[in-house]
Amino acid sequence: QVQLVESGGGLVQAGGSLRLSCAASGSSSRLNNMGWFRQAPGKQRELVATITTDGSTNYRDSVKGRFTISRDNAKNTVYLQMNSLKPEDTAVYYCNARFTVPFPWGQGTQVTVSS
Repeated sequence: QVQLVESGGGLVQAGGSLRLSCAASGSSSRLNNMGWFRQAPGKQRELVATITTDGSTNYRDSVKGRFTISRDNAKNTVYLQMNSLKPEDTAVYYCNARFTVPFPWGQGTQVTVSS
C-alpha cells in the first residue's frame, strides 16, 4: 500500500519561499495524477494544485503565479514550490492522488507564514 510522506514545511515571513516534497513508498507503482491540498485551522481541506501524468498542471486562483507543482517520476516524488507566501497560506499541506480513490492521508507538513 502506498504511503505518502510530506516534508519541507516551516515558518517563514510573508514574501518568503518554501519547497514541499511528497515522497511515495510502499508500492512499485508510479504515482499518477497527484495533487497538493491544504487545511487551515477550522477550515475544510482544499485543493491547491494538480499535476497529471503528462505534466499538465492546474492551480486554485489564490495561488496562481506564486506556486508551482512539479514531479520527478524517477523518484516517485511530487513537489510544490511556493513563492511570495502570504499569511493566508498558513495551513497543513498534504499530497494525494487526484481523480481516483485517495491513498491513506499522510501526516502533512505545517506551513506557517508570519506577517
